[in-house]
Amino acid sequence: MSSPECPKLPEVGAEQKITEKDVREQEIFELENPDRSLLSGPSSRLHNLSTIFHVAMDLLRGFRALHFAGPCVTIFGSARTRPGSRYYEMAKNMGAASARLGFTVVTGGGPGIMQAANQGAFEAGGRSIGVNIELPFEQALNPYVQGSVTMRYFFTRKVVLVKYSYAFIVLPGGAGTMDEMFETMTLIQTGKLKVFPIVLMGKDYWQPLMDFVYRMAEEGTINPDDPELIFFTDDVEDAVAHLQRHAVRQFGLRRKKHPHPIKMLGEKAL
Repeated sequence: MSSPECPKLPEVGAEQKITEKDVREQEIFELENPDRSLLSGPSSRLHNLSTIFHVAMDLLRGFRALHFAGPCVTIFGSARTRPGSRYYEMAKNMGAASARLGFTVVTGGGPGIMQAANQGAFEAGGRSIGVNIELPFEQALNPYVQGSVTMRYFFTRKVVLVKYSYAFIVLPGGAGTMDEMFETMTLIQTGKLKVFPIVLMGKDYWQPLMDFVYRMAEEGTINPDDPELIFFTDDVEDAVAHLQRHAVRQFGLRRKKHPHPIKMLGEKAL
């Protein structure tokens, strides 16, 4: 099933009031997908308690799925990029290079850039994981993931995509990709996350965004050195050298001990 069209804003006159029909349509909208009520204002206490339970279970599933993944690199990008295109091949090469460095490659598990990165890691003999999302339209896992988990909420999914990674590689994408990149950057800015490298690839595509990042620094809305958090390149070898210097060596990943699964808890390694 394809992605639904973005809904249009309703035309409401200055004196037009909300009707019972409008209220009913909103209720139906929420009932079509119960998760929508999370962002639809106050709910009953029982419903809020149920939501908290679902959020906790979502995080628990994600934590259990990636607990034994080892040091990871997360690769973000569009689900709409076609196989064989320039950016698909770039993501595939970056996935393979990350795997050869010893990282487990983690993506959103879908098609496009995500599939390319998982494919590169898989074909290079590395480990490849997908953190998928439940949507009203289907996003099937790509065939190159060796382990996966499907999350219910976008925000819990982003927690899992960030939690286990020592570097973040961003290729061309849409609003979701920018959201993921800037949230990761914000976590680093505010000290919630260590200064892990962010590699932005696709210079022709992202140049206007980087110009705006530097504009923010000039205007004082971010720190003058914040743009330096982003390593901007199209060269896979340069990106690998950056990861080697700022992820592998800086955090001593070769010496890091990894947890072992406990069979009594139903845990298993990848």
